[in-house]
Amino acid sequence: MNIETQEFFLDTKGNSDIIDITSVIGDLLNKSDYSEGQVIIFVPGSTAAITTIEYEPGLLKDLPEFLDEIIPANRNYHHDQTWHDGNGHAHLRSALIKTSLTVPFKQGRLLLGTWQQLIFIDCDNRPRKRRIVVQFIGNKKVG
Repeated sequence: MNIETQEFFLDTKGNSDIIDITSVIGDLLNKSDYSEGQVIIFVPGSTAAITTIEYEPGLLKDLPEFLDEIIPANRNYHHDQTWHDGNGHAHLRSALIKTSLTVPFKQGRLLLGTWQQLIFIDCDNRPRKRRIVVQFIGNKKVG
């Protein structure tokens, strides 16, 4: 088994900015020497998340609206009382969705569903430059 770690950066708008990273991960996989295995996508930090959705206009509105309902930004959070940065909601959203995702691949192709895209969500309350760590684990191409 082989392991390779790469990274890339995203400039985000904050406030539930959702970015489709499927093609970036697919391009990294295509440029790698891996044929079969798993890719782990991880965002260092506690105010962002990685998950999958169907990346379409309706869900790009529905997901932030849902997050606003279950973890509203305008609520008084203990984190905000401690740090006075107004992003307690971002930490909770990140903890709920999670900061990493593992996706299998075979024959150099991500094994995603037809309507499934990999997304990054910036839950923080301000624009950021985000580092995304990508780790391939698996078998290298023969020949």
